Amino acid sequence: MKTHRQLMTEQVLIAALQDDIQQKQAFQTLVETYQERLYWHIRKLVLNHEDANDVIQNTFIKAWKGLKNFRADAKLYTWLYRIATNESLTFIQNRKKKYAESFDVDETFSPANQLKADQYFDGSEAEIKLFKALETLPEKQRVVFQLRYFEELKYEDIAEITDTSVGALKASYHHAVKKIEHFILEH
Repeated sequence: MKTHRQLMTEQVLIAALQDDIQQKQAFQTLVETYQERLYWHIRKLVLNHEDANDVIQNTFIKAWKGLKNFRADAKLYTWLYRIATNESLTFIQNRKKKYAESFDVDETFSPANQLKADQYFDGSEAEIKLFKALETLPEKQRVVFQLRYFEELKYEDIAEITDTSVGALKASYHHAVKKIEHFILEH
């Protein structure tokens, strides 16, 4: 739960973001505050370091362009997570489309297999197995699982990010966990 000071800081930042004079400095503060957290959220979706860097840049560009449309009653991090999630999913869809249209696609291509080759990945075989299991999930379940399991967000915040009811999110998370367990036991 946020303290009064954290809420006040967010309120001040939101006010500064909506003020033409303070907007650039406030946006820099926003980037510094959320960049690392968003990077790891995106990285868990797209898996590759360079891709995550591209997606986070697109996320902040969209956020900058969307400042005028930001509802001051929303939380900054849920607004940014929504943009980051949508940008990540768009990136993944475009990547799948690009590889599906390619005539020289390596049949062993998968983001989890690519992860092994990523010089910035220092995870174990168990982590690679988890990411392979995540690849088998439908997009919505994968996003819900990531936000709940890795990011440890509350269902209410995930509902705001994904524009989905809490009940549907709980069901998606439960189904994702069962599918991941099944995948890990079978492989």
